[in-house]
Amino acid sequence: MYVAVLPHRMTALSEQLIGVHQDLRERLAALRRQAAADGPGLSPDAGDLLGHCLGFCAAVHTHHTGEDGQLFPALRAADPELAPVIDKLAEDHTLVAGILRQLQDMLASAPDPATLRRQLDGLTAILESHFSFEERRIGAALDSLGPEARFPEVFDAGAG
Repeated sequence: MYVAVLPHRMTALSEQLIGVHQDLRERLAALRRQAAADGPGLSPDAGDLLGHCLGFCAAVHTHHTGEDGQLFPALRAADPELAPVIDKLAEDHTLVAGILRQLQDMLASAPDPATLRRQLDGLTAILESHFSFEERRIGAALDSLGPEARFPEVFDAGAG
């Protein structure tokens, strides 16, 4: 699905990105709360935790794939000086994808709850750093793109 960006909404692209990031932050916080509520052993509802994790992981994957495939090339073309920032963000995407795979594998094998919580804490720290860096470094560039800009679900909070 593509989201057409209307000319009068151009200055809101960075705000839209922040909104998607906030949605992902809230989803991850909910996962952490659920993992913490399971106490010393995973509850019989641990399957729900796996389902929530899979949904979160899919949302992050969709968001990062849209950035890598559409947003970053458009930004690189619009502002070549952003290349090092874009390269760093794409590198982060690879790191996060690996952590998400580890988390999925861990949940599929009935993990020790303390290990799961540490994994979620680490993922939270990495994603918060990534999101904050991205919001600070590319916000102005996003807001300067022309009205013909079209992006995939990067800016669709329902998908990511």
